[in-house]
Amino acid sequence: MITRNEILETNQMIDNANLDVRTITMGISLLDCADADIDKFNEKVYNKITTYAKDLVKVGDELAKEYGVPVVNKRISVTPIAIAAAGCKTDSYVSIAQTLDRAAKAVGVNFIGGFSALVQKGYTESDRKLIASIPEAMAVTDFVCSSVNIGTSRNGINMDAVKEMGEVIHKTAELTKDKECIGCAKLVVFCNAVEDNPFMAGAFHGVGEADCAINVGVSGPGVVKKALEEVRGEDFETLCETVKRTAFKITRVGQMIAREASKRLNVPFGIIDLSLAPTPAVGDSIAEIFQEMGLAEPGAPGTTAALALLNDNVKKGGVMASSYVGGLSGAFIPVSEDHGMIEAAAKGALTLEKLEAMTCVCSVGLDMIAVPGDTTPATLSGIIADEAAIGMVNNKTTAVRLIPVIGRGVGESVEFGGLLGYAPIMAVNKYSCEDFIARGGRIPAPIHSFKN
Repeated sequence: MITRNEILETNQMIDNANLDVRTITMGISLLDCADADIDKFNEKVYNKITTYAKDLVKVGDELAKEYGVPVVNKRISVTPIAIAAAGCKTDSYVSIAQTLDRAAKAVGVNFIGGFSALVQKGYTESDRKLIASIPEAMAVTDFVCSSVNIGTSRNGINMDAVKEMGEVIHKTAELTKDKECIGCAKLVVFCNAVEDNPFMAGAFHGVGEADCAINVGVSGPGVVKKALEEVRGEDFETLCETVKRTAFKITRVGQMIAREASKRLNVPFGIIDLSLAPTPAVGDSIAEIFQEMGLAEPGAPGTTAALALLNDNVKKGGVMASSYVGGLSGAFIPVSEDHGMIEAAAKGALTLEKLEAMTCVCSVGLDMIAVPGDTTPATLSGIIADEAAIGMVNNKTTAVRLIPVIGRGVGESVEFGGLLGYAPIMAVNKYSCEDFIARGGRIPAPIHSFKN
């Protein structure tokens, strides 16, 4: 039973601390769309998406109005196209990306994810076609997001795929350089990708999921910051208890919206992802939480410890509020989507190396990092390999979203607009890793992968 006090608390979090439901994401299986004829496949895909998701935006808007809780984004994720389209007789999957884009526009969502491949242990022919199609697909679509999983804790890291993704990112930047290289902002490389992630750009609908499901991502960095202001100067036990209680309240709001959306759309409820996902708005920043904890700037000594504390206690509080917590869940640290992180990077307080260290304890990792346009594909691959190794060894999801900004260098910035924000271009280590990346093959799984 929701009490009057809980309602008043929720209203205050919405009005004063930027609490929102960041996304309602409808996952749709495309496995039954399989067809050797790519035109028929595209027709089936378009019809299924526009049928299942026809009321998604309307329901999200209705819930926001009725409950007074902002529902910021409505999104769709689909079965990884490299799996769903494996039977198509074609050399390119670009037309499929265009079909996804057309369907997203028809139903009014702001992103559609699932132009994806899972190649942690090797390639199928369909995987190769999809990855080769990514640069052009990102250039000719507006709302399609792409992801490639190149490693897991059970399988190790596919270094052939790591090398190729460095080249794909660089080519994607080239093809979208007239749009601030935005194609790279819609492309993420994973280790240990999850099947029920509602957040873009990495969302896809896993083959173990139902035919259709509703996954909800809640967010409230501003709420956590406001709560910590009330315990300023208190000890770490008090700080942790405050984060847990706040995460519980945030997750309860998401649970309410998720259940109601599921009922109105007649689609099974999947999971709540309780990640603290920032926006460029002041007061909605992970960096501001670090500062409230006592750090002068993100990147100062103690930042990784602060992030570990935050991540763990968000999860502890969230799991008490919902039986179906999933997705990524924790704290995101995308530089371009957090005004405090942007400022810290511009000052030099937050470096690429520090962000890599923080990956060990956060939800994703190097997310939305702008780097100089002359960064080589091998260097991009080296950064991907570093992040994948952290995920593989620590048995957690890590991701890389790198944006080499063609024609610009360190000290300049790039503007994406909207939720993607803007980013200072960060310095990259200039020493070569080309011979290391050129080895190819697979880095074996760590010893702790042998668990059954």
